[in-house]
Amino acid sequence: MSTYTAINLIARPEPGPISPDLFEVVQQEIPSAGPGQILVKQTHMSLDPAMIGWMSPDPESYIPPVALGEVMRSSGVGEVIESNHPDFAVGDMVRGMIGWTQYLVSSGEGLNKVQPGVDAETVLSVFALPGLTATQGLYGFGNPKEGETIVVSGAAGSVGSIVGQLAKADGLNVIGVAGDDEKCDWIVNELGFDGAINYKTDAIADKLAELAPQGVDIYFENTGGPIQNHVFELMNAHGRIVVCGMIADYTAAAPSPGPNWIPIIKKRLTIQGFAMPDHFGDVPELLGKLTPYVMSGKIKYRTHILEGLESAIDGLNLFFTGGNKGKLIVKL
Repeated sequence: MSTYTAINLIARPEPGPISPDLFEVVQQEIPSAGPGQILVKQTHMSLDPAMIGWMSPDPESYIPPVALGEVMRSSGVGEVIESNHPDFAVGDMVRGMIGWTQYLVSSGEGLNKVQPGVDAETVLSVFALPGLTATQGLYGFGNPKEGETIVVSGAAGSVGSIVGQLAKADGLNVIGVAGDDEKCDWIVNELGFDGAINYKTDAIADKLAELAPQGVDIYFENTGGPIQNHVFELMNAHGRIVVCGMIADYTAAAPSPGPNWIPIIKKRLTIQGFAMPDHFGDVPELLGKLTPYVMSGKIKYRTHILEGLESAIDGLNLFFTGGNKGKLIVKL
């Protein structure tokens, strides 16, 4: 009997690091595809900050939490190795929500074919959740205009790095916030950001004033933390704040206090939170917007590869430590 590995979520996270006892590693018999089904062997799996929220039992979340005892949720890329489905052939590469598992039997719903010639790392780094999230957030809510100033927190991350590059390609002054000098150097000298702030070592208020002397028009928030209040104070009238993520608070015992709301009235600010499941129906349009930037070489990325399915468990903690250098991907 041939078996494969899957990882189930069996407990909810507590404040602090993600611990191995939240998961159960199981061995199961490799299944066969039934009528109208395909069998997918996953080759690359994405790790995303949103997973922390998916593990938590928040009844007000934008997406139901992963049920205890079920395979942990994640997107990935895999190869169809058996097919009884008219729309999929053996050898097709597909992407979608596959989960923390080496194999998946699927009806095909929610899976899309990968364009020939596009490798798995590019798919997961650009054309999957990071690129879609960046494009929806920036253009759907940020309304960027040439000559404006945008500040992006988590700027060296998979979403923030794409947001900044899109904004730069559209003629904005782009300031990125990251957690170490190497990341700051990367976003400026490799990705073309106009400036960077190391929130751990720089005098944030002074650095912001230096890099954004005309104020801030768009703030793309991925992290929360101390940078938030400093940027908020520099927002221009009719500025837009796009709230994509708050990784600093995801496992905190209590959320950090937010800014005073009086400037929202005085400056007529627009603050928009969003989550990609609301916009999955817009994926073709979003890809249509993003792809020309990629094809013209205006979007660069780097990956941080972890080897083996079980590396995902501790790999999630890299989001809290900032230890990842690029898009986190597990290679199976």
